[in-house]
Amino acid sequence: MNALEFLERRGHWLAFPAGLLLAAAFAPLGVAPLAVLCPAFLFLLWEGAAPRAAAWRGFLFTGGTFLAGTYWLYNSIHLVGQAPLWIALFLMLGLVAIMGSYTALLGYAVARWGVASGPLRWLVLLPAGWVVVEWFRGWFLSGFPWLALGYSQLETPLRGYAPVSGVYGTSLAAALMAGAVVTLLLGRRAARLTALGLVLLIVIAGAQLARVEWTAPRGTELSVALVQGAVPQSMKWEAGQRERTLELYAGLTAPHLGTDIIVWPEAALPALERDIRPFLDSLHAAARGRGSDVILGQLRRDPGTGSYYNALLALGESEQWYDKRRLVPFGEFFPVPAQVREWLRLMNLPYSDFEAGADDQPPLAAAGETLAPTICYEDAYASEQLALVRDSTLLVNVTNDAWFGDSTAPHQHLDISRMRALETGRPMLRATNDGVTALIAHDGTLTATLPQFQAGVLTGTVQPRVGHTPYVRSGNRPVLVITFAGLALGFAWPRRRGGPAR
Repeated sequence: MNALEFLERRGHWLAFPAGLLLAAAFAPLGVAPLAVLCPAFLFLLWEGAAPRAAAWRGFLFTGGTFLAGTYWLYNSIHLVGQAPLWIALFLMLGLVAIMGSYTALLGYAVARWGVASGPLRWLVLLPAGWVVVEWFRGWFLSGFPWLALGYSQLETPLRGYAPVSGVYGTSLAAALMAGAVVTLLLGRRAARLTALGLVLLIVIAGAQLARVEWTAPRGTELSVALVQGAVPQSMKWEAGQRERTLELYAGLTAPHLGTDIIVWPEAALPALERDIRPFLDSLHAAARGRGSDVILGQLRRDPGTGSYYNALLALGESEQWYDKRRLVPFGEFFPVPAQVREWLRLMNLPYSDFEAGADDQPPLAAAGETLAPTICYEDAYASEQLALVRDSTLLVNVTNDAWFGDSTAPHQHLDISRMRALETGRPMLRATNDGVTALIAHDGTLTATLPQFQAGVLTGTVQPRVGHTPYVRSGNRPVLVITFAGLALGFAWPRRRGGPAR
């Protein structure tokens, strides 16, 4: 029995652990080569497989990746959110099943209609299909753009593709290398030489692109202070905690008044804006008196409509608001009948569902600069931020990853923020409730971080930047044109040669 025959017979048993292993490519482990080797192994499992077998293997592979990569949903839903165990398992495994179904569909389609074998399959169809699936699951049914291959490449030469073509372009580079591995194993001599040349080209070009300065400094550096309150989620909304939290943030901030920009995390204060207006007015006056602008996550209620918003409040020369546009399903809004909503609440908030903010909100102004804001996992939706980024000189993200405890989620989310800085060529100010609070340079590198689960203030300087990377100008369009063209070629070729491969 040769290796391919073994994989064909045992593929169902191998797909799931291979998918589990892929999760180790992402933070905090960050074993980047697995982002090439594990997809290459799936491509091998699909080689010669019947459509149903390919679908099942694709489902098990990606199911394993998301089970290992997003197990923290159980922590946030059941342990912190205190939802019943069966609901936590249902939602977590439901997400795993949905993510797995996308790869199952790709496996079935490739086996049923794609080119049967050879370099066109390995170097064009499969890499293109992988990236199209990543892109599709990033927006379909609200989307979940987590664990894209590109996020694992922040410390490799492939990072150079991010400012040019975004995270999906970086994923495409990794997927092409996965296809090249398969070609080196299965191809003839000419195909192997082509694959080897492709790998060298991808790595060398990525390394050279990583050296390009796509944006330029503007003005002078600004001093910043990012406040991390480290209030446990289980305590945040307890009776009597409000005053302690107000005192905590005021006390942490006071020594840093005079800093150009001070940032507090998402929903830093456990109250609506209307209920703590005197405190906010006092904070605003103190900050302006010392020349500081403060940006804080603040819940608010629109008095006209009665709608609630998860928002950012900028206290500068005037008050400015930014309302979160991408809400968390089953966390901030509940797409279920009213009679079951109380069973599904993950946040112990005495309010109705949040409303999504308008898509055309302007950047925030602070310290003479314009900041492109995101709240929580909004920064995972890269293309939706581009309109704001084009008019900004800095990025700011506030989040509350306390829902996920000491899990991999905060580290994965940090890498998502790093990718946004790298794609746009803008520094990011990232303030979180209990970590990972960070200053991120315009090239995605970490300038400084705070320890998790400790109250503190991260101080430093940032350099505003102007100019547009190719990705900011064009978004995902170029990589989508390339990958859909690759799909068309890979699916049309067998029909021109006499019908489906199987």
